[in-house]
Amino acid sequence: MTPHFTDDELKCKCGCGMLPELDFMLKVEKLRLLAGFPMPVNSAARCAKHNASVSGTGEDGPHTTGRAIDIGVSRENAYKLIKMAIGFGFTGIGVSQKGASRFIHLDDLESPKYPRPNVWSY
Repeated sequence: MTPHFTDDELKCKCGCGMLPELDFMLKVEKLRLLAGFPMPVNSAARCAKHNASVSGTGEDGPHTTGRAIDIGVSRENAYKLIKMAIGFGFTGIGVSQKGASRFIHLDDLESPKYPRPNVWSY
């Protein structure tokens, strides 16, 4: 999809083939270029059915919009990513920095269901 993010790592994990919105991923790509460090994708696009099976947000969580991504980073790179993401206009930032699956969630949603700007932890 972009030079640093492939369709295979971005598509819904259920096999349906859903991908994130291209303009959203172009913004993530610009962030990756500025960051200068790898940004492994834990999760990106999710269809409603898959999202309901893996998230407490049910069938219409942020990932179902095609405008959300979870980046597997921790420590110093997590801090840097959050700082840069705010400057890039990402308005939803979720922080998971415990255990084996550490990541930062980024989205740029504009929806009454998901008030933005917002920061939360998992």
